[in-house]
Amino acid sequence: MEKYTTHTSVAALMNRSNVDTDQIIAKQFLKKVERTGFGQHLFHDWRFLPDGSPNPDFELNNPKFEGARILVCGDNFGCGSSREHAPWAIEDYGFNTIVSTSFADIFYNNCFKNGILPIVVDADTLQSLMAEITDDEGVAFTVNLEDQLLTTPGGMQVAFELDGFRKHNLLNGLDDIGLTLQHTDRIDQFEAQHKQQFPWLWVG
Repeated sequence: MEKYTTHTSVAALMNRSNVDTDQIIAKQFLKKVERTGFGQHLFHDWRFLPDGSPNPDFELNNPKFEGARILVCGDNFGCGSSREHAPWAIEDYGFNTIVSTSFADIFYNNCFKNGILPIVVDADTLQSLMAEITDDEGVAFTVNLEDQLLTTPGGMQVAFELDGFRKHNLLNGLDDIGLTLQHTDRIDQFEAQHKQQFPWLWVG
């Protein structure tokens, strides 16, 4: 998993509330178990017209949002089913930060397992961030994870709360597998002892 460090990126605006996981990645695309390749289907029903061409009215098709890694959106983002494919699609598309007033619990937890930082702000702060993007589409925000601070060219400084364990994992690029691999010495020791105690289980 990619380490999350301080970065500056275009902030894309999706002023929609209750964006559910079926809109993030529709069920017909849940045909793979690997994490890659889902970005092309992110928000498929909104991004594309029935003939497959880009929908010019959809927010993320705005050329000024091209290359954005920060997504600013409405309340209750990631609601609906618990599919982990949703953060897979968001990460594969290129986003590593989502700003909202609230997230669905399962989606929120899955973000950290996939290198995505979900930032929770109050309603007034969200409206100010959205207004700055609306007034200057293509504006870049800076996120400093170490200091837990989001800053904007307009002078906003938004401090955000974050669990220390999750912060550590993002800073060091650790998912569940990475955390496990930090204990390979103990795992090897356990396996060696287990082979001695139960050798018949290790035959073949």
